[in-house]
Amino acid sequence: MNHWALELGGHARTGLEDNLRFDEHRLAASNAELVARVAALTTEYGRTVASPAEARALLGLEAV
Repeated sequence: MNHWALELGGHARTGLEDNLRFDEHRLAASNAELVARVAALTTEYGRTVASPAEARALLGLEAV
């Protein structure tokens, strides 16, 4: 789903709360492993990872 979201210009998110599997063969070792994979995907699609401030703005949350 993250591939499709990035390809179509949308936003992507990931974490163990969304998916316990890294792939069809094994469970993810950690949130960090899942996040690193999606962060690496962004470069394939010419995108960048949002900073915490950018993510809060996108979600309409107050600045910390």
